[in-house]
Amino acid sequence: MDLITHGVLGAALAATLAPSHQRRLAAAVGMAGGMLPDADTLIQSPDDVLLVLDYHRHFTHALAFAPVGALIAASLLWLLLRNHLSFPRIYLYGLAGYGVAGLLDACTSYGTHLWLPFSERKEAWNLIAVFDPLFTLLLLVPLALALWRPRRRLAPVGLALAAAYLGLGLLQHQRAEAALRDVLAARGHPAADVVIKPTMANQVLWRTLYVRDGRLYTDAFHLGWKTRHYPGEFAPLMNQAAVSRLVGHHPRRREDLERFRHFSDGFLIADPARPGFVGDGRYALLPTRIAPIWGLEWTADGAPAFVTRRDVTSEIRRAFIAMLEGNAFDCQTDNARIERAAC
Repeated sequence: MDLITHGVLGAALAATLAPSHQRRLAAAVGMAGGMLPDADTLIQSPDDVLLVLDYHRHFTHALAFAPVGALIAASLLWLLLRNHLSFPRIYLYGLAGYGVAGLLDACTSYGTHLWLPFSERKEAWNLIAVFDPLFTLLLLVPLALALWRPRRRLAPVGLALAAAYLGLGLLQHQRAEAALRDVLAARGHPAADVVIKPTMANQVLWRTLYVRDGRLYTDAFHLGWKTRHYPGEFAPLMNQAAVSRLVGHHPRRREDLERFRHFSDGFLIADPARPGFVGDGRYALLPTRIAPIWGLEWTADGAPAFVTRRDVTSEIRRAFIAMLEGNAFDCQTDNARIERAAC
């Protein structure tokens, strides 16, 4: 999730745990604790552009590291708040914010290392987009009222609303999964590596991905009172032969690709219109497209460059809004249309 939402969630949880006379200070400590795990984005090197990808949502987001992270936060904040709060209280409020940060990130699709050092497994529960202002407001409004009138216990209301919103995400995820199963049955596609996730800033329009015979397929579903299916594109995943052609005699390039494959959960897509670009097939500007918004390229001297492609054209904007509203529109894609019924 975005940094502001982490801070607001940490503040709301800390304020809920605090007595009324400490509620405002507790919220400030909880906010700092909730934002601290994302300091991992500072782990960078000009000589290794993939380092930040290796360590984002890594050990700083692990549940086992939360007591240590909270101790760091409490030690820094104690210098400012020692005349107002005891160290155990600062630690408690910081732990509340820090501990919930990794769990919130695991509710998104990016992948979070919750179980380090016991497991390298990344959690991506796909219940909410990485940016959803409605979720943030559900937390923020009750929190603001609680801090305005500290004697009123309103912060728990925001936590309850946020939990309900995540519950809605679980329900929508199950609806999207059921709709995708129907589509797969109609196509005769037993699929592996299925991914189902909400699109940006909403719980209505969902993107699905699945792999069959070495190809990545994408579809979108509008999950209102009725379900509308928007057929998408397909493209081949990079196999070992494609990797070998790309890396040639550059062992470092092969190492870079394997690190990026781990980051992208194996969804590597080569762009035929941009030779040398390898993208993360999980993310695109439109849920029906396979056009990665980020990926790797290599410079003339063999060094990798992390490239982002987020140009939202008027065509993309119109198509996204049409799907978000559940309207019908032309599903013809740049790739060959998958054999299926029209929208």
